[in-house]
Amino acid sequence: MNLKNLLFLIFILTFSVKSTSAQALSSITPGQIWPDTDGKHINAHGGGVLFHEGKYYWFGEHKTEGKSGNRANVGVGVYSSADLYNWKNEGIALKVAAENSGSEIEKGSIIERPKVIYNAKTKKFVMWFHLELKNQSYNAARTAVAVSDQVTGPYTYVKSFRPNAGKWPANFNEAWKSKTVKEADLKAWTDEWRKEVAEGLFVRRDLDKGQMARDMALFVDDDGKAYHIYSSEENLTLHLAELTPDYMAFTGKYITIEPGGHNEAPAIIKQHGKYYLVTSGCTGWDPNAARSFVADSIWGPWKSLGNPCVGDGAELTFKSQGTYILPVAGKKDTYIFMADRWTPENAIDGRYIWIPMTIEDGKPVIKWQENWKF
Repeated sequence: MNLKNLLFLIFILTFSVKSTSAQALSSITPGQIWPDTDGKHINAHGGGVLFHEGKYYWFGEHKTEGKSGNRANVGVGVYSSADLYNWKNEGIALKVAAENSGSEIEKGSIIERPKVIYNAKTKKFVMWFHLELKNQSYNAARTAVAVSDQVTGPYTYVKSFRPNAGKWPANFNEAWKSKTVKEADLKAWTDEWRKEVAEGLFVRRDLDKGQMARDMALFVDDDGKAYHIYSSEENLTLHLAELTPDYMAFTGKYITIEPGGHNEAPAIIKQHGKYYLVTSGCTGWDPNAARSFVADSIWGPWKSLGNPCVGDGAELTFKSQGTYILPVAGKKDTYIFMADRWTPENAIDGRYIWIPMTIEDGKPVIKWQENWKF
């Protein structure tokens, strides 16, 4: 190679390195295309983040184009990051099974809101998610579990089911257990109907086969105990349930939160001994006002605190719906409210709304920021 060609090659390599480094992100811009380190929009919707051994891992629904992209056509994706700005695509952590395979998670099923926690005793990474069986719309209402020895997978699918079959909530009134009123006896959304929902109408209905489980989150407490919180009873009531020590099943101990309150999209944190919960209302793909709650014990009672969002756009949660609250490692009392701006007509174009969340005067506060950094 002559000197001229050598100098040209050095120029090209230098330019390429500079171009790559120039693309590195140093802030978060909610609602905009968020490119991964390959320059492609991050594909991890309805997700959650696990911090493990100095690195963040973002798990989420892998969407595809068009309306059908809201179904599980690929699986659960995972990305890694050291700084929360720049994310590397680590591939598909949990792959769907082939069509007509008979698997519960075959292509065309619905996998939503995957969350992963690490079990320090078993050294396993445990993934839970909301599963709807193929061609059953949202009637299955099941929770599902998968497990891996490696944080990025591959995860092995274990099973799905409706939780806590045959178990009464720990905060359930004894007198409600023997009530005989049925759905057919009531007109929906009347005061009488609301009263009966609050007094266990759907808990009794689903007692034998297990409670419905849709939008969900996981939480590991300071003592290592893990909890699964999910929207149940036709999305009318939240259930918070204790997981077994291996995080792979339920102990049977659970409570109801806001019976009849119509909450979904739960996200939970703990600060200074208090538990904070942020949820949304139920309006399909359309955004609504977020709600927040606080409790001194994971088992409640939970007190309503109202909408945690403030400022322009607060009444619609900045046109998004929450999915997770991320405690930032190494930064005391620093949280990111993670939300999705859904685009059901073209699922893959969904945007991410990541905004700082603080606890002020005992209440979660989420304020819109166009562009921000730590």
